[in-house]
Amino acid sequence: QVQLVESGGGLVQAGGSLRLSCTASGIRFNINAMGWYRQAPGNQRELVAGITRAGNTNFGDSVKGRFTISRDNAKSTVDLQMNSLKPEDTAVYYCNAKTFSYPLGEKDYWGQGTQVTVSS
Repeated sequence: QVQLVESGGGLVQAGGSLRLSCTASGIRFNINAMGWYRQAPGNQRELVAGITRAGNTNFGDSVKGRFTISRDNAKSTVDLQMNSLKPEDTAVYYCNAKTFSYPLGEKDYWGQGTQVTVSS
């Protein structure tokens, strides 16, 4: 059974740092990319950061320069290092894995989410 297990969420003061980790298992097809999305109350889920198997990265505008993402393809893990955290970073953070195959096409897998709360 497919599982994306997240860890590292919690409460941190503004200006602090937090590191999220995610491990994927049970996915039949090759994982082309992994990353993190977040959703705050009243908002839609948005991209935080993503990384491809080749190491190409993409960041949401609001986190550029503050967050970094890394991936271990062999272990199917992805980490998100969050620095200089702001209260507006408060959200539920979801691990994501993307696969592509024929005829299924692109498919997304999601973790359960981990709460990140940044206090002012």
